[in-house]
Amino acid sequence: MTVVPTLRVARPTDNLDALLPFYRDGLGLRILYRFADHDGFDGIMLGSRGAPYHFEFTKAHGHIAGRSPTQDNLLVFYLPLVEEWQAAVDRLNAAGFPAVPAFNAYWDQQGRTFEDPDGYRVVIQNAAWTA
Repeated sequence: MTVVPTLRVARPTDNLDALLPFYRDGLGLRILYRFADHDGFDGIMLGSRGAPYHFEFTKAHGHIAGRSPTQDNLLVFYLPLVEEWQAAVDRLNAAGFPAVPAFNAYWDQQGRTFEDPDGYRVVIQNAAWTA
């Protein structure tokens, strides 16, 4: 099969609006879809048009999602061009999200780690994925 599947990363949150500055302004993703009170859930999907992935964050009415269970729950974006990598790092900083020390020091060697308002972490890695 030569079709690349679309990956949706879905997770709960307690505050959808708090995540927007991180994922939209910091990571530069676009709002693809937003819904309210769909069977007791509100949600937002963010991504880049045409990309084979997007993120869905949901808030269940009457449910507390809580924060990330560990500092090693990561999403990793590989940006091999230093100019694009630096632009992504600068965009997150400008959105009010300074880099944090990685739980696993490996990620500090060629990347920077950032924490979203729910405590989940995103690594911007200045390398190419070569698997």
